[in-house]
This record gives sequence, C-alpha cells and structure tokens, in this order.
Amino acid sequence: MRIGLARALVVAAAALWLAGCSTSGSLTNPFAGNPPGADANASAPPEADSEPMGSIGARASAGDDDLSQGKTLYRANNFSEAEKHFRRATEQHPRDEEAWLGLAATYDRLHRFTEADQAYDRAIAIVGATAEILNNQGYSYMLRHDYKRAHVALKAAQRKDPHNKYVQNNLHLLEQSARRGVAID
Repeated sequence: MRIGLARALVVAAAALWLAGCSTSGSLTNPFAGNPPGADANASAPPEADSEPMGSIGARASAGDDDLSQGKTLYRANNFSEAEKHFRRATEQHPRDEEAWLGLAATYDRLHRFTEADQAYDRAIAIVGATAEILNNQGYSYMLRHDYKRAHVALKAAQRKDPHNKYVQNNLHLLEQSARRGVAID
C-alpha cells in the first residue's frame, strides 16, 4: 500500500512539474507546458508574443540560435548541454531576461542552486520581480525542500498575478509536498 501511494505521489509530482516552471505572464517561458486541464490551443501564446518584451530586435542571430538551442535541449531534458547554450546566450545578450530565466531553470534542474539564484537575480535586475520569475524561484525552493521560502515566493507571484494557473499549480504542489513531506525532483 505504501509503495503504491509513493508511486502515485511521484507520478503526480512529475505531472505537476511539467507545468511547474511555466507561467502565462508577459515573458515567454521556454519550458512552458499547459497546466493540467488546460486546452493546449487556448493557452498557446500567439506567434507575435514568442519573444520577451523589450528584446525583439535586440539579439543577433547567434544569440537566437543559442537561446533556441537551449530551449530545445531543456525540453529534451539535456540540461548540461542546455546550460552551455543558455550561458552563451546570456554572455552575448546580458540584458535578455529570457536567457537568464532559461539559465536559472537549467541550473535548478542540475541542482546548482547557488548559480540558479544568481541567474534569477540577474533576471530580476533586468525586468523586476515578475510573477514568472517569482513562480520559478518558488519552484526552485521546492526543489531544495525549502518550503518556507517557496511559500513566500509563490504567494508574492500570486499577488502579482492572482489568476496565473502555473502559480496556482505550484502552490497546490507545495501544499501537497509540505503536508506529506514528499520531495520534489
């Protein structure tokens, strides 16, 4: 019975993780999935919004290639290679918040949390503490089993965007994880 419950929790955590670091905020998240129960076509961002605000035309094609390649590798769970491309994108375009968010999320998946914190700080310095960044930071804290800081970050994200389904999903995941003492990985 306990093994079955543990498996069910792992499957549920994995399903929620698919939407974990994603938001529907003004910035495009390279890791976006649809929240559970959402219509894939209804929540897909329009083509015109596929670039983060303020960075359209600011990148050279090499930066686009590294950012795109980083997203592709991240989605394929090849985090060590994704990190290289996101890092190059941030070096080529140090004010590109999307590249910094990609790098931060990749560092989270590699469990390099000090570097993730630094990348989140850089993104915040560029665009401020957006709901998307706070949501991703909250998820990062959950990965570290720091439920108190996760709660603070996710509640701040919720105040900025009360209807954001990704923030709501992460708050629900946090509540389940903290109540059951289950790790999020």
